[in-house]
Amino acid sequence: MFLIFNKVIGTGIFSTPSVVFASAGSVGVSLILWLVGAIIAFCGLSVFLEFGLAIPRSGGTKNYVERVYRRPRYLASCLVAAHVIFLGFSSVNALSFSRYVLRASSGRESDGWQVRAIAVAVVTFAVVVHSVLPKWGIRLFTVLGVVKVAILVFIVFSGFAALAGHRRVPDPHNFDDSFESESGGGAYAFSKALLSVIYSYGGWESSTYVMGELRRPGKTLAVAAPLAIGSVATLYMLANVAYFAAIPKAQLAKSEVLVADVFFRNMFGDSAASRVLPIFVALSNLGGILAASFVNSRLIQELAKEGLLPFSRFWASTRPFNSPAASLFLHWIVTTIVLFAPPGGPAYTLLVNVSAYANAWVNASVAAGLLWLQHKKSEQWSSPWHTYLPVSLAFLSVNLFLIVAPFIPPREVRKPGEYPYYVFPIVGIATFFLAIIYWVLWRKLIPYCSGHRLVSERTFENQVETVRYRKLAVTHRWPRRGLGT
Repeated sequence: MFLIFNKVIGTGIFSTPSVVFASAGSVGVSLILWLVGAIIAFCGLSVFLEFGLAIPRSGGTKNYVERVYRRPRYLASCLVAAHVIFLGFSSVNALSFSRYVLRASSGRESDGWQVRAIAVAVVTFAVVVHSVLPKWGIRLFTVLGVVKVAILVFIVFSGFAALAGHRRVPDPHNFDDSFESESGGGAYAFSKALLSVIYSYGGWESSTYVMGELRRPGKTLAVAAPLAIGSVATLYMLANVAYFAAIPKAQLAKSEVLVADVFFRNMFGDSAASRVLPIFVALSNLGGILAASFVNSRLIQELAKEGLLPFSRFWASTRPFNSPAASLFLHWIVTTIVLFAPPGGPAYTLLVNVSAYANAWVNASVAAGLLWLQHKKSEQWSSPWHTYLPVSLAFLSVNLFLIVAPFIPPREVRKPGEYPYYVFPIVGIATFFLAIIYWVLWRKLIPYCSGHRLVSERTFENQVETVRYRKLAVTHRWPRRGLGT
């Protein structure tokens, strides 16, 4: 449960309510979107649990698409690999961590190089801990999971106090005419808001990535995952009510990543509490970084064990600390590049939207695959967990909407410094095109030129996995006419 807590409760609930409200345009619609996000999370959880309990191995999405999309061989796996490696970064949590630390220490806001340098430092810390002291890394993000839940509970009860009139600012009256639109609207705006909500709920699938490391994965996940998501959904809804009870609409729309900080200052003024509480939010972000690096490194390692990556022997290695240090290093490289590559401006929102948009493609493919398996009698599909047809269709439909809607031009004029509306969906799709190009090089061109292909062989003995690689000769078959054989 705390693995899911740490992956889900990262930076989202402390930052994205600003983006959601600015896009939705009203308090009522914002709260409805957070409720819809919870329902989508439960639908997606059911889909992934059916796959995960039928295929109880580490790797998650990689195993599921391989089970469904078998031709062309490994193409679906390469698409998942591109999503995990290029878009599984911890940059968003790290950026939020550094901004909250600066806010608490100096009382100023910044989005310059100092923020990015602190973000790189905290990601480096997480990677080193998981590499050198893997057991302590797990214990640390478990403890931080308790901190996350405690912070959310504190925000919820502070919200009750705000509703009773105990705040340092005048009543914002956000619940008067709660469906009155201030801005936003349209398919693009709603899809952008929903993407941010889904990103905030994202991480429920992370437990399926490490099923090979769970004791009794079937019984564990069938109980822990629904309990964790139900708890998070309840806290998220109440936390949003708390924000609206203490932050005026105009201030909320502009607060971006510092929503929780604005809330604390409006509740407690410029006191010691308002300066200390952002530190706890930063610790929550640290827990998200630790959980993300733990989960993503395991999935990268699984991809390398299959021989899907260049230099697979290196990335699959557990030397020298019996931990996926090489995969953690790859995660660090990508996260660092993403932190420094985007120019100034609302980089946080861009990173959130790119990651969530690409994830919509992956979720849609998994949901469509489950529908195909359930209704293809020749596949002989069975799982201890069953997802009903309306649940799978709802999850698939929402993700298809999120895929198409971002290409619909918004009604609002682009603000200074804001990225064009088509940037984040194009970047998300470009990631998958890179995967297709890599698959062509890896499966077709390089074997044709070299005459061999690298093949991995995985064996289990006494619950210990051994991976060996060998070169397999490739026989080229030419058409009858022309060059011969």
